[in-house]
Order: sequence, then C-alpha cells, then structure tokens
Amino acid sequence: MYKYLKRILDIMVATIALIILLPVFIPCIILLLCTGEHEVFYLQQRIGYRCKPFSIFKFVTMMKGSLTMGTGDITIQNDPRVFPFGSILRKTKINELPQFLNVFLGSMGLVGPRPLTVNTFNYYPENVQKLIGKIKPGITGVGSVIFRDEEKYISTVDDPRTFYKEFIAPYKGALEVWYVGHASFLLDIKLIIITAWVIISPKSNLPHKWLKDLPPKPKWMD
Repeated sequence: MYKYLKRILDIMVATIALIILLPVFIPCIILLLCTGEHEVFYLQQRIGYRCKPFSIFKFVTMMKGSLTMGTGDITIQNDPRVFPFGSILRKTKINELPQFLNVFLGSMGLVGPRPLTVNTFNYYPENVQKLIGKIKPGITGVGSVIFRDEEKYISTVDDPRTFYKEFIAPYKGALEVWYVGHASFLLDIKLIIITAWVIISPKSNLPHKWLKDLPPKPKWMD
C-alpha cells in the first residue's frame, strides 16, 4: 500500500509543482540562455532505484567538463567552476527544481535517498548500496535535509574528496539506511514538512527534534 500511495503522491505533487513553477522556470531559462555557456538543462548520471544509473535533470550552474576539473563531482563553497547566476541557483536550490520532471517520469520520488554520482555512491559499502537501492531516490530525504549545508563542511578542509569519503559518506549512508528501515507514508510527509521548514529557517534543528531516533550526529558537524 505504501508503494502505491507514494507513487500517487509523487505524480500529484510533481504535476502541480511543474505548473506552479512555470513563472520561476521561464525567467531562469531565459537568463541561462543569455549567460554562461547558453545552455539550460544539465543531465547528470546518478545511481537510482535498484542501483541502476539514470539521468537527473538540473539547471546548468557550472562549466562544461567541470567533473574533470578541481574537486570533480564534489562542489565546495565559492567553487570557481560555478557561473555567477549558477551560484544564485545553487544557493536557493532552484537548480534542483527540474527534478520534478524525474519524479513525474518515475525515475525519482519526492522523498528518498539522495541520488549520488557513481563515484560518491561507491564510497558506500556494498551492503549499504543494496539497501539504499531498494527505494527510489528522492528530491528530498533525511540525507538531504541533514546535509543541506554539505558544501560548508567540505570547504573547511584541505582534501575535500578524502573528507567526503571518510566522514560524510559514512554518516550519510547511515542516515539513508535509517530511512529505508523506517520508510512510511507518514515519514515521507514529515520529511516534506521538514524540508519546507529548513528552506525558511536553514539553521533549524527541526530534523533532529522530529526524527529523534536518527543515528547520532558526529561531533565534526557541531
């Protein structure tokens, strides 16, 4: 029943969101066509349901070939590969909104594990990968709200890739495994509300207040 309710909610919300967001999408499309490299959408390979790759929709925010430059698929604060308008899109999370197309088409859900690139997904142990692969990735989820400031943590270290692999990936993996083990329609609704709230109040501790049995937060996040 949960699976069917989840899909119905996904289709309904994605359809409404795509209609409501047209006044946001149209100016973004025009500005992207007039700036940067004059491209609008970026289709990036991510790992999704059943650990299979799929293409995720995003507004373009970075230079072509950015995955072969600098820190690769890990983005830091004030990353030189990001265009000026792309920086605004990333800070406001507007660059993520085209993912409602993925939700509508069925490759993603509203709520689920964060879809990772092949490289970052491979930082998870195989047993964690298999568990996460049981549920479609989501626009939001427990990993997304807890690590909404991920770039901030990465930007404070000398070796972002090693830090991600040794510190961020283990805790993010534990959070996603927690979600898979607790997945329910009610939890999804909670996570949607939490997501809306942390957009308004980024420093809020609501995720840990509402989801009290989460894996303990590591000290380096304080």
